Amino acid sequence: MRCPPCDAIVWHNPVPCAGVAVVDRSGPESAVLCVERGVPPGVGEWTLPGGHMEIDEEPPAAAARELREETGVAVDPAALEILSASTMPPREGKHVVTVHYVADRADAAGDPEAGSDAVAARFWTPSAFDASGETFRPVHEARFREAAAVLE
Repeated sequence: MRCPPCDAIVWHNPVPCAGVAVVDRSGPESAVLCVERGVPPGVGEWTLPGGHMEIDEEPPAAAARELREETGVAVDPAALEILSASTMPPREGKHVVTVHYVADRADAAGDPEAGSDAVAARFWTPSAFDASGETFRPVHEARFREAAAVLE
């Protein structure tokens, strides 16, 4: 795209984000650590912990940092495995690309507790979530279900 007054090229690059799904396989059905959003967009919707990468931050480090900030749960970035990458539809001129990671609960430390922009943090099994009447952020529900199945 070009700037109309000066004809300079203006880039509209996506914003890089990273998130992580911590999977607890100790029960009969795998459970995934999720957070209920407390800030826009999507207040009240459930999502996987994640957010914007910082300058000079590697994606696994960003995912681990966001996990710690939003849930109090810590994981070594080296323990993360790539789950997938996804985009969200552009909103208010912002286009987000997220690298999603997965980690085993056995590799994580701490108990989930809502922090930063989360209202709640807890492990959900797919069947419990389906029966709850709660709502997932659209792109994150697919990642939630992928994560629940990937470490089985």
